[in-house]
Amino acid sequence: MSTATIPSSPELDELGKYFKISARRIDAGETAPQMFSSAIDAAWHTLVEDPAAHDAFALQHAGRKLVHVEMKGFGPISWVAAYEEAYGPLPEIWFTNADGTVNTGALAQYRETGTVTAEWDCGPRPGPGDGDDLTPAASSL
Repeated sequence: MSTATIPSSPELDELGKYFKISARRIDAGETAPQMFSSAIDAAWHTLVEDPAAHDAFALQHAGRKLVHVEMKGFGPISWVAAYEEAYGPLPEIWFTNADGTVNTGALAQYRETGTVTAEWDCGPRPGPGDGDDLTPAASSL
């Protein structure tokens, strides 16, 4: 992946939104949001392979470096309302596996109830040298 230009994709577009929400939650002292989409997480893993591109992407969308960390769990996804307030309903890509298969049951539940209950295995934390030990960065949301 080129560090000069990060190609656009639905997964990376959503990862950028997720990073903005992450920054807002970190600034508010809330827990980092859970990454429940394997399709978006796969795009994140690809981006992590190019540290300069990953840092540039995170700075552009979150205003800080973010590190991809393991954080396993299952339950309600706590940041859905913040996403909907900023961007509208979650698109189908959030319910898509890395192989492109849509979890139609989870998508239908979300559309009917407005809630997402899912398993996750990762999320963000502020990266070293991003100033997170000083003062929170202003969120771009």
